Amino acid sequence: MKNNKAIRRKGGAVTIDEVAHHAGVSPMTVSRVVNGHAGVREANRDRVMRSVRELGYRPNMAASALAAAQHTCIALIYTNPSSSYLRELLVGALRGSARAAAQLVIATWDGLDAAECLAAARQLSNSVAGVVLPPPLCESKAIVSAFSQAGVPVVSIASGHFSDTISCVRIDDYCASREVVSHLIEHGHTRIGYIKGDPNQTASAHRWQGYRDALADAGIAYDDKLVQPGHFTYRSGLDAAERLLALRRPPSAIFASNDDMASAVVSVAHRRGLDVPRDLSVVGFDDTSAATMVWPELTTIHQPVATMADTAIDILLREIRRGSAIRTVVNHVLPHQLVRRSSVASGPG
Repeated sequence: MKNNKAIRRKGGAVTIDEVAHHAGVSPMTVSRVVNGHAGVREANRDRVMRSVRELGYRPNMAASALAAAQHTCIALIYTNPSSSYLRELLVGALRGSARAAAQLVIATWDGLDAAECLAAARQLSNSVAGVVLPPPLCESKAIVSAFSQAGVPVVSIASGHFSDTISCVRIDDYCASREVVSHLIEHGHTRIGYIKGDPNQTASAHRWQGYRDALADAGIAYDDKLVQPGHFTYRSGLDAAERLLALRRPPSAIFASNDDMASAVVSVAHRRGLDVPRDLSVVGFDDTSAATMVWPELTTIHQPVATMADTAIDILLREIRRGSAIRTVVNHVLPHQLVRRSSVASGPG
């Protein structure tokens, strides 16, 4: 009772040192007990919890979380060719890590082949507590497995390809694609060209299926000639647009599966003397800065890339703090939005 009286005379909050003295253990042991860490003997754990109750100790959980985060190093690894997508990704990742006071490492693996990426993953596993993987790296089984086998939690962005083994943050690409194609159909377009995304990314397949099903819903026959390959790059959009607009019966509208390729379509149309949207309607996907840097500005699907990255950081830090023994897989789907701008007009009827 002597310790209790001394603490009451102080009139302040009970400190972790006072709990440690009362329980006859070190402050580190008290910290491990109140934060739920393993590796503490049951007898010591019981003594600490008894002292916590008797002294009325209330740990500063905010300060504990901040201190833990300041020593948590996480990595965002990037190889996506779209600079506008990268800009949104970095905004969200920096916002999320700054809010949690975590250390964020930005790793760029551009130009590395598959073997070099795998070697880089194994090396990075020794220095970070967790990893955020946007596409296309989050689609690589070898990369995801390398981190998982090293006990490093992974959260993927914009892909649910491994949603049964790692957490992910994404939108419903299929529904978003159907919605934007239905928007063109509602404007009277029946001959709608489509530019695919990177064939190695799950989102590309979902968007293509959404395009096909929207046509089928409207009773419009699928035409292979109106579908061209792309790789989510401006250059691939230029090439695909040239092929589509060179058809004997060109489309009255083109849906490119990201904004970079849609911007390229607008450029090709202007070069051919076509007015957008009077002669050709164009829609994109993502709502990155590329959508508003062309004229007319693009109707597109808003994929909240910055919010996805921010959310991915939050999920990752939660997984790190829970530890591998109670790790859970989170499949977090964020809402998308059809953003109507000036690049769509009524079809030929």
